Amino acid sequence: MTYNPVIALVIFSGIVILSFVLFRPVKGWYWVFKNNLSSNEKTIMEDILKQLYRLENNGSETDIIALTNSLQIKNRLIIDAIHKMTVNDLVFFENDLLKLTKEGRKYALRIIRVHRLWEKYLAEKTGFDKSEWHGRAEEMEHLLSKEETEMLAAQLGNPMYDPHGDPIPNVLGKIKRIEGIPLASMQVNSVGMIVHIEDEPDVIYKQILAENIHIGSLVRIEEKSSERIVFYSEGEEFVLAPIVASNITVAERKKELEENDQTVRLSSLKEDEIARIAGISKECRGENRRRLLDLGFVKGTEIRIDLNSPLGNPVAYAVKGTSIALRKDQASKILINKI
Repeated sequence: MTYNPVIALVIFSGIVILSFVLFRPVKGWYWVFKNNLSSNEKTIMEDILKQLYRLENNGSETDIIALTNSLQIKNRLIIDAIHKMTVNDLVFFENDLLKLTKEGRKYALRIIRVHRLWEKYLAEKTGFDKSEWHGRAEEMEHLLSKEETEMLAAQLGNPMYDPHGDPIPNVLGKIKRIEGIPLASMQVNSVGMIVHIEDEPDVIYKQILAENIHIGSLVRIEEKSSERIVFYSEGEEFVLAPIVASNITVAERKKELEENDQTVRLSSLKEDEIARIAGISKECRGENRRRLLDLGFVKGTEIRIDLNSPLGNPVAYAVKGTSIALRKDQASKILINKI
């Protein structure tokens, strides 16, 4: 074959370009693939640590089979990750049961800290619906460095609880206990305040969201059976299956509901009624809360319906000489006493 310098130059140039595309530092395909693989391994390990922490914290134990069934990850990837975690002294086996080491528990709490701080950020600083907080925090918990996590905590004022009422582990890995009992365990006529709403499993959490149940609300149990839990809160009656009610934690109170028994939601106000604002629900946070306060929805202010839309949603309310339209879900977060 005759040697052609032009063809040789073209081939050489192609090899150089291909090598650059494949192996260019940081952005080359090889490094991108390697970093993604490393990131995926890290995510799997952290998901396993968090799941083991939840199980152990609830007094449960698990083996590899149960763990693989509870995580939507390929079995081979879980087994590979557990092998590396064992070598790194994050987990250990006791007979067939998989358990966290002291270091593994500390690592799990760091992930939980990031997750709950991020949920707090989404609740306070963004307009994302609360049904999205958990999923978005699940992604971000694997991405923030220690330094970024502490910057986020400082920006939020180092909060102690996330928007669901879960305690946020501090920088040393210390975490408070949730003080209360499941709503399903309360006795008829007992009174309590909702202090925590569990956001997992997702199917139950969405049922609670659909019922428009608010953290910080006072409740009184009216009826209890194996089929349903009926309770009164903020002028409304709610009916839940016991399995759903078990995901709501309540701190018992003696007299608070009786003292606030006339406090109801603005969404219950009728056209011929006048009321005074009693406050804004703890469920309303961040910019939304500040906006309502700026618009005049402050304690003691007189309020009435100014204009009702044909479908009843939104409704315009007369507040301090101004007509302000609110959707029903917004009005449900403003508490009133009818005059």
